[in-house]
Amino acid sequence: MAKKDHRFLEQYSQSTFATETKILVDRQTGVNYLFHHAGYAGGLTPLLDREGKPVVTTVLDED
Repeated sequence: MAKKDHRFLEQYSQSTFATETKILVDRQTGVNYLFHHAGYAGGLTPLLDREGKPVVTTVLDED
């Protein structure tokens, strides 16, 4: 599968020994998601702005 076929784009990543935090952007909708896991637990949630609306990023096709 070519990289451009992946649905999510990793915008940001930070990790330590047992934890990881990422911001992912959905290439189809532009919605930003926060993913965090620590040990065996993890979660995914849309990032929201001050008004409670999802943060949307314009995603340009990368050829």
